[in-house]
Amino acid sequence: MSDPRTEQYTQALQFAEKQVAATTEQHPDYFPIYTEGGKWRHDKELWTDWCAGFYAGMMWQFHLRTGDAGWREKAEHYSKQLEHRQHDRDVHDLGFIFLSTYLPWYQLTGDKHLHDVLIQAGRTLAMRFKDKGQYLRSFVSDDSLFIDIMMNVPIIFYAAIESGDQELMRRAVNHCQTTRDTIVRENGSTAHEGMFDLETGEFLEQTTHQGLRGDSSWARGLAWSLYGYSKCYQLTQDEQYLAVAMRNADFWIANLPEDKVPFWDFDADVSQPAPWGAQKETSAGAIAASGLLDLSKQTKDSAKAAQYKETALAMLDALVTPEYLAINDIGWEGILKHGVYHTEKDLGVDESVMFGEYFFVEALTKVVRDAYPITYDGPKA
Repeated sequence: MSDPRTEQYTQALQFAEKQVAATTEQHPDYFPIYTEGGKWRHDKELWTDWCAGFYAGMMWQFHLRTGDAGWREKAEHYSKQLEHRQHDRDVHDLGFIFLSTYLPWYQLTGDKHLHDVLIQAGRTLAMRFKDKGQYLRSFVSDDSLFIDIMMNVPIIFYAAIESGDQELMRRAVNHCQTTRDTIVRENGSTAHEGMFDLETGEFLEQTTHQGLRGDSSWARGLAWSLYGYSKCYQLTQDEQYLAVAMRNADFWIANLPEDKVPFWDFDADVSQPAPWGAQKETSAGAIAASGLLDLSKQTKDSAKAAQYKETALAMLDALVTPEYLAINDIGWEGILKHGVYHTEKDLGVDESVMFGEYFFVEALTKVVRDAYPITYDGPKA
């Protein structure tokens, strides 16, 4: 017999399927990033092209949950359009693009070609490594490290482990340590960006493109760190990454508002109006929820495990209500409302954002599949 929470999560996932299916019909072969007035197709700036894997990734999540062959066909179709990006040196986001698409595809089929694409994507991302400073540079400039890269470095770990390439492993390890030592703070909060002296490799300062200030705690950046270090631990079993993820999680939990849905920056003055004040950030909540579910299974501290799972479920419980889920919003093309892409640039503020969509679907799917494990007996190729 189903419990009410699982039923509600399943209904939310069915709504997500409906929304994605409608978007593929209305805008075939289009890869959305954020809505404008609830609509995906618009003429506003992309800033950088890093979200395509989330769109195809949702299709893989739908297939993994249901075994539906139609979703697998769509997932393969949209994933194939990303294959050329295994060589893309313009972004620091190859983990985002390929871990949500080619990895589940490879895990289903064992197809060597898919495996080769994953390893090449890891090698390409590793080319961003700066020996002076020991970090992977962001897409912005050589002297810039983003907290977001912690969500992408796992593809370098994956490539290193699968290929036995020790140089890839060294770069991934050193990036994680540099990030920990420069933009993850002792209290578990994070900066968005770290700046380095290109001549000496010396760390200079914490800054931001998307947070309130260089010394504030941008909510999505903290979620990236929590999830990213957790994923690095999953791949390597190196306790140093688990320790950072738990420090991030403890800060997150201690600073969540009462309704369990974060504001866009933990230092924002919520007595002031949005977007710089009381603007909710559902995408950050979805990312953190998915990361906390993983972390609850990784930590050996049973009390922490219970707290992480309880917090993740409380956040998801809030996100599946009509306040945040667009289930009652006629004409809204996204799934999860009240997300934020870029406050400073006024892009996708209080809208649906593709990374929020994906991690919301992923988190719900983790819970539902745990409740009802599905054995998929479909074709392996």
